[in-house]
Amino acid sequence: MMRSLWTAATGMIGQQTNLDTIANNLSNINTTGYKTQAANFKTLIYQNLQKNSYTSTGDPKPVGAEVGLGTRVGSISSSFTQGALNASNGEFDYAIEGDGFFMVRLSDGKIGYTRNGHFNMAVTGNGIALTDSAGNPVLDTAGNPINLNGNYTTSKVAIDLYGNLTYPDATNNRQNLGIQVGLAYFPNAGGLDKSSESNYLESEASGAATISTATALGSKIKSGYLEASNVQAADEMVNMIIAQRAYEMNSKAIQASDEMLQQANNLRS
Repeated sequence: MMRSLWTAATGMIGQQTNLDTIANNLSNINTTGYKTQAANFKTLIYQNLQKNSYTSTGDPKPVGAEVGLGTRVGSISSSFTQGALNASNGEFDYAIEGDGFFMVRLSDGKIGYTRNGHFNMAVTGNGIALTDSAGNPVLDTAGNPINLNGNYTTSKVAIDLYGNLTYPDATNNRQNLGIQVGLAYFPNAGGLDKSSESNYLESEASGAATISTATALGSKIKSGYLEASNVQAADEMVNMIIAQRAYEMNSKAIQASDEMLQQANNLRS
């Protein structure tokens, strides 16, 4: 009887993690570039109740007798489907239409990968630099920060569909500055480590980043737009109800096991 208690307990623990994941999705429903996550479950080991696999006459049994010992969370995966592109009033807001991640140099020297294109122009000692909202420099196709000297007016700097920085000349025609925003691509984006501020970090599971251009990836960089979260509120609410009901059923199994143990203790000879 104790087996059922522990088995149901693993179900409750798993559904608690599932609910934590759903809550995180809902809390980030308005986070730019956020990708929804889902908890995936796997069974624990099985206990063989019949050691012999043959009948008394020597014939093999058609089926065995094994009982499962519960479940656990096997992984929490991310869905990298395209989010909606929402018009924005930000002067340096950009959204990736297609594959790829923007690259930023974090304060600890690591490279962060993000779909959040809410950028700004920051004044530096050498001029101006394209940064994210936290002040981390955005990187170009060579993996270097995007810096411009102080001769440029920030309001006139723009990025075209292919990631090229442009600036108007004397006749107001856009000229390519020879700098291109870099996009990173991974063999397995689902293996990226999640970090704060909508950044991902490279890991062994994700594979090494390939720095490329929007053109090479078949993507476009849309100026004046931000990629919304791909969280579907209705789906998350349904998943929450399912998780709640599963948690409740596991608690009922524990109560039933407890009542059966109580009845066994109350048996009189």
